[in-house]
Amino acid sequence: MIDQLRAIVGAANVLTGADTASYAVDISGQREATPIAVVRPATTQEVSEVVKLANATPFPVIPVGGRTGLCGGAIGEAVILSFERMSKIREIRAEAQLAVVEAGAILSDIHDAADARNLVFPLSFGAKGSARVGGFLGTNAGGSNVLRYGNTRDLVLGIEAVLPTGEIVDLMSGLHKNNSGYDLRHLLIGSEGTLGIITAATLKLHPKPGAYATAMVGMQNLSDALPLLNEIQRETGGQVEAFEYMPQSYIDDHVALNPAHKAPFDGPHPVNILIEVGALAPKDCAPDDTGEIPIVSHLEEILVRYLEDGLIDDAIVARTEAQRKDMWARREAAAEIAYSRGARLTNDVAVPLDKVETFLTRADAALQEVDPGASTSVVSHLGDGNVHYTVFPTTGSDELKERIMERVEDIVLTLGGSFSAEHGIGTAKLSSMIRRKDPAALAAMRAIKAALDPNGIMNPGKLVPAGGAS
Repeated sequence: MIDQLRAIVGAANVLTGADTASYAVDISGQREATPIAVVRPATTQEVSEVVKLANATPFPVIPVGGRTGLCGGAIGEAVILSFERMSKIREIRAEAQLAVVEAGAILSDIHDAADARNLVFPLSFGAKGSARVGGFLGTNAGGSNVLRYGNTRDLVLGIEAVLPTGEIVDLMSGLHKNNSGYDLRHLLIGSEGTLGIITAATLKLHPKPGAYATAMVGMQNLSDALPLLNEIQRETGGQVEAFEYMPQSYIDDHVALNPAHKAPFDGPHPVNILIEVGALAPKDCAPDDTGEIPIVSHLEEILVRYLEDGLIDDAIVARTEAQRKDMWARREAAAEIAYSRGARLTNDVAVPLDKVETFLTRADAALQEVDPGASTSVVSHLGDGNVHYTVFPTTGSDELKERIMERVEDIVLTLGGSFSAEHGIGTAKLSSMIRRKDPAALAAMRAIKAALDPNGIMNPGKLVPAGGAS
């Protein structure tokens, strides 16, 4: 089998033994599995030939991108198909506002290529410097700008993919409307490589805002945050790009980890919100006679009113790009903070926007019942209801982690939420799928998996719990 793989992609692009070590553990450091081999194709045709071999032999295949996933979806005792050699940005079509990219293209490179044409690909998160297209399509990643632009699925016009048979499907249309039957594009996005392997994509770009207004706000109560978000949305015509919540404990952890990085305010605030508005209209972006940017002044005026009414305690508006980047660096350090504190349980949940505070109150109380002395690190994409509720249990017991996860899920369920918001399922949330996924929906997922991948070669043991084809 190894010899046949070498014949397909070249001997230098099939890694075995010690050369696969970096692919044997995920970014969390908590999950390990030794690959059979790591194969690095350079073309979609090579991917197709590898998958045909896998289906005929058979042997399991796991597609991987930047390996920044948090749920164990990209490791296993399988042939790892790495897309590091398929990293081209094939074209930017500025007038149509789209980008054609290969599955190994790095997110920050796409950002730079779009920026050079005065456009943006708005998906953004902390791992943007290493995350690759196939990975963030495979998990339907979210990030900080979902509030304005939607999840990954909302930013993809077309895909190219290799099915478990090795057949190549070309769905790379740049059309905004295509009502021609089942949408295989959306089926494969978010499937974590269990139904096929995405090899390229047509991505939707957006006009680059002419100016950003970015601020940090300190307040006492999370319940006061949504009225502020809604007010800013009304007054800016829905131009809020991000509305991110950080409690004071997160601010303290960030300063402790990065002593050179100061806290946003002179004093502590229970609730800290990062707000960003992106303006497009020239009237909002062009400096006035005093040199002030209108959208920045407008955001400042709104915040002053809230200060005067006592609804917020403090606010700082970024005046330079360096200050803006400094604010974002604080928010994007969430993974670094979590990793610095040892054994952890990551709860990536979503609840209705007006239930975030209720969730946090109930979850904190339940945590102390299950594991007195456990601590947390919390951040939230407050504008879309996604809460990253990271727990640091008092012991590393798997049984304890499972009990904590179940209690968190109970609370999420009663609030009409989801146990998985943007990180995917992988292996980390298979037990949650069994407990919480609608049985009929789970049966349908198993039927689809069995129909498309009868030999079970595509990322087996991920996303779809055992009980049918997995």
